[in-house]
Amino acid sequence: MRAAAALFLLTGTSFCAAPAIAEDGDIAPIPRRLPPTGGVEIPEGTRKALRERTDQLKDRVWEIDFKEHAADVGMLVKAVDFALRHNEFYSEKDIPLAAEMLDLAEARYKEIDENDATPWLDERGLMIRGYRSEIDKSYQPYGLEIPKDLDLTKPVPLLVWLHGRGDKITDLHFLNRCRSKSQALGGFASGQQDAIILHPFGRQCIGWKHAGEKDVFEAIAAVMEDFQIDPDRIALAGFSMGGAGAWHIGAHYRDQFCAVHAGAGFAETKEYNNLKPDQYPADYVQALWQVYDVPHYVRNFLNGPLLAYSGAEDKQKQAADLMGRELAKIDYEMSHVIGEGMGHKYNQESVDEIWAWLKESWKAGRKKQPEQIQWQTPSLRYPGYDGIRMLGLDEHWKTAFAEMEWDRTAGTIALDLQNVSAFEIRAGEGNSLGGIQFSINGVKLTTDDPGFPVEAIRLRKDGDEWVWGEPDKTVKRPGVQGPIDDAFLSPFVVVPPDQPPASPKFARWVQFEFDHFRDRWGALMRGDLLVSASGDLDSGDISDRNLILWGDLESNRMIAEIADQLPVKWTDGGFTFRGKEWKSDEHVPVAIFPNPLNPSRYVVINSGLTFREGHDKTNSQQNPKLPDWAVIGLDQDPNEDSPGLIIEAGFFDESWK
Repeated sequence: MRAAAALFLLTGTSFCAAPAIAEDGDIAPIPRRLPPTGGVEIPEGTRKALRERTDQLKDRVWEIDFKEHAADVGMLVKAVDFALRHNEFYSEKDIPLAAEMLDLAEARYKEIDENDATPWLDERGLMIRGYRSEIDKSYQPYGLEIPKDLDLTKPVPLLVWLHGRGDKITDLHFLNRCRSKSQALGGFASGQQDAIILHPFGRQCIGWKHAGEKDVFEAIAAVMEDFQIDPDRIALAGFSMGGAGAWHIGAHYRDQFCAVHAGAGFAETKEYNNLKPDQYPADYVQALWQVYDVPHYVRNFLNGPLLAYSGAEDKQKQAADLMGRELAKIDYEMSHVIGEGMGHKYNQESVDEIWAWLKESWKAGRKKQPEQIQWQTPSLRYPGYDGIRMLGLDEHWKTAFAEMEWDRTAGTIALDLQNVSAFEIRAGEGNSLGGIQFSINGVKLTTDDPGFPVEAIRLRKDGDEWVWGEPDKTVKRPGVQGPIDDAFLSPFVVVPPDQPPASPKFARWVQFEFDHFRDRWGALMRGDLLVSASGDLDSGDISDRNLILWGDLESNRMIAEIADQLPVKWTDGGFTFRGKEWKSDEHVPVAIFPNPLNPSRYVVINSGLTFREGHDKTNSQQNPKLPDWAVIGLDQDPNEDSPGLIIEAGFFDESWK
């Protein structure tokens, strides 16, 4: 698999054979919105020289890929590679900047290759680094601010700062900014000596959603490999698009941060976009708003400190005001710093107040094993906090709620659960669940005390009763719950057809949508798809990756291998799905489903990312646009909003039926 993936990464070409084109010709290309195409004309000789240097360095990076910190070189080379590939030169100054990045890459490469040394790790001040993503094996950049007087011989606090929207702040420009100036809190915290500040890239401009969400945690993990970061003193903060990221990541992963600070941004879709009922999309799209709309996770903020900031004159104060109202409904008074006379920016007075709050939060640290936890979610993608985790829901996309009170003196745990069909409780360090008496919505259960520590217990519903044990692996559970876009938050490999599908119209659609997914992932997600022919898939791919399969029973051997266990049943010239028959020259099945060969991973049929170029106008619309399954009509070509005419679409039930 590695060799095939490497070939694709280096050539950027498709493994699919070119299918026959229908009589109505090629599908019109979809103009890219993010990042925009640069308008700078690079002299041909200069472009050729940059291209040759970049390609040579790509080969060298491959040679040291097995060594630690190769990503500190790889992300520099990739920054120039992508700028050249996607025409991301927006100023004449970008041309020498690209050469500077290659110079730095060569210097770092030499240190690693010849000396097994990384002297830049000992630097203080502004630093640019990289890691290799588990999702697509791409090199992703991040920036660091290392205070001059911070004692790094002991665990230190970390501030994770999420940047705002910048349509043209691609890898090259992000790295230059991170090495040039302090950015957190408007630059007003540049002289602080209290914490390391981490600047994740977030895949540039996707609202800290999708792979950008995972980028935050992969960057944190990379920093923790090189510095002693106190895991209980990691704070999350951001402004504008970064404030939106702080809202939703803070709500989704509240147990990962000792404090959350959200500046401006947006917190949901409908009100932020001023949508009226006659403008609402399909019901399933509205249901999918819940993936990132923060009010659906509002109780999660009860588990730790939260501080909002808004400029008094900023229109994006709307988000903090909305969240203040939502939190007031559950009797929580949200702290909200308001910069008097300020528009969409910070001032020194406000930052002083925010930094004092951060210092207090770092001093207190993340509360371990709290006696009371509340958790709210509509999806098992975000299943719980610390000691309690939902393992099953009665129904997705309806609010699930868990409140746990643990009286350690009395040896009792009281649980109030709504829309939860299975859950797990973990004792935490120094505790045991042996002999604990549980009360679940008033029903009492008692665990035996085996005489040794019981670290975890799992319970599930059996009819109306709670019984010991975890849910069956055939049901939706954390990490295997859909929708389609969920497959791209963890490692995946794309498997194109082995041969063109028999239907020319279907073959035409598959080729276009496969190429569109490849190109969009590269430009928007700042990586290259890992692609493998079906015959080259190995046991590692099956065990470790989601399979993104394109084609049908006759054109893709992997689909044929598992076809009898998929919800789509192909027939001669068509397919049957959900009790209906469809013709292959008129319709396409799209779906996500547990991989029959490994139910802990997904299979996706005929789909890439479901939000498209038309949704890039605002980060608030970069949400999943298709649920678990859909049938696409081929009488409408793909465009910036849709892969075709959506005939039907919906969610599988909790048993994937």
